[in-house]
Amino acid sequence: MKMTAQALRQKVGQFFFPAVFINDTEENIQETERLIKEHNIGGLTFFHSRASAATNYESKKKVVFNDDSYEKIKALIVRYQKSASTPLLISIDAEWGLAMRIEKTPQYPYAITLGALPANKSNLVYEVGKQIGLDLKAAGIQYNLSPLADINNNPNNPVIGYRSFGENKEKVADFSIEYLNGMSEVGVLGCLKHFPGHGNTNVDSHLGLPVLKETLDELLENELYPFIKGIENNVDSIMIGHLAVPSLNDGKDTSATLSKAVIQDLLRDELGYEGLVISDALNMHSVSKLYETKGHLEWEAFNAGNDVLCFAENVPEGIEEILKNASPERIEESFNRIMKAKEKAGILSGNTAASGELNFEKASDLNLEIAQNAITSIIDNQNSELAFEAQKNNKLAKLSLYNNTENTFFKTLNSQLSSPEFAFENLEVSDVLSIKKELENFDTILISLFVPKAKPMNNFEINDEVLELLSNLLQTKKCILYVFGNPYVLPIIPNLKKASGLVQAYQDFEEFQKTAANQFLDKIPSNGILPVNIEIQ
Repeated sequence: MKMTAQALRQKVGQFFFPAVFINDTEENIQETERLIKEHNIGGLTFFHSRASAATNYESKKKVVFNDDSYEKIKALIVRYQKSASTPLLISIDAEWGLAMRIEKTPQYPYAITLGALPANKSNLVYEVGKQIGLDLKAAGIQYNLSPLADINNNPNNPVIGYRSFGENKEKVADFSIEYLNGMSEVGVLGCLKHFPGHGNTNVDSHLGLPVLKETLDELLENELYPFIKGIENNVDSIMIGHLAVPSLNDGKDTSATLSKAVIQDLLRDELGYEGLVISDALNMHSVSKLYETKGHLEWEAFNAGNDVLCFAENVPEGIEEILKNASPERIEESFNRIMKAKEKAGILSGNTAASGELNFEKASDLNLEIAQNAITSIIDNQNSELAFEAQKNNKLAKLSLYNNTENTFFKTLNSQLSSPEFAFENLEVSDVLSIKKELENFDTILISLFVPKAKPMNNFEINDEVLELLSNLLQTKKCILYVFGNPYVLPIIPNLKKASGLVQAYQDFEEFQKTAANQFLDKIPSNGILPVNIEIQ
């Protein structure tokens, strides 16, 4: 029996997952409701606001924070599901929890922090996946577009870095699977990204097209390893990255998202993957600028083998192009995969309601346990003895960088190790020269560096004056440095090798600050392992 044109059109609509924004105008919201009703779209991908969507960084639009974003997203999801005749699969990027997109929600550590856990603590990664899954369900979301299976082996990577579990392929594979299994236990779908591996690139694919120079054999040896393990463990979905792999494309710089050779030949045929394939966001400049005709990009992405077109900006035109060019068999294949995912998420019966509550206490307990096992000692010359000795002789000072002296780390230390304290918060309110002068009378300085940004752009936003101050102190004083932030910051600190003590604490969470201080005071050894290779100078 031949399918009617209308029935086919309804199926094609399911491939589209346009972006929606929590802090949108009523007009935008009604437009989305129309898309849902008229085109039977399959799902939505939530972002915080138009200004925060990654490709808009260069527009420098101000992101307005909104304390009731969580309540707003819950209400919006109810509204959107009401407009849908086929229940929508609601997705979001929640790599480190809903907090990646929504303020005032539980935040868990970045993947790089989890990557510092010893292999025998992988159960904590499972727990993170599970808790994030429960938080998503509490909001009415069934699909988390994470974790990253990218192996970050390029320190200059502008966009993966702290979002990857590190550069050991076995650990990246194991931890990705633990995280997926944790979500799966509570009925939330996961996604390994960015196939075939975005770790060894130095271009941000939101803004340009990264090119991977590896041969297929090299990719199989390294980049593809976590994806292959994910496939063996029946991962729900795999996201294709906007990156070119000329060796798989007759030497051409075609983005993987638009490449049959990558999706059909490699992922489906060679690696035997039968699950859902989702494109990376189609608004990203590496691909969004390629086609002038609306709908053409969506067709090319579908034709290459994607089932789900994420952040599709031209829904009606894309549907027309696919109807015009695709075979009914191919439409059926993708449609079935999407329905299977919806069935697993338990929404086809119409049960799309949010369930449960956000559990901040559980998140805090989990973060504390991760801190106790992830904080990493890099240089240890009996730091505690050194500090207590200096304190006895009134030669110890504490210096907080990019945070005031009221931080939890200092407050916790002060129960046993009080000393004069100084702070550099920012260039507007703090003077580096006067701090340097104040510190002249001390010979041991306990420094907490709260790294301003997680991304490496502009030296993580650390001012040159601060780097000079650190360089000077490291050469002239006994410095014990605690780094609360991305470990890739370490190579940019001059003379870091001269530190008397160096501890990598990864997150600025209260739980990490408290644990770092307690480990210092009680001389508790750190169990963490640096998840990436770092050359300090």
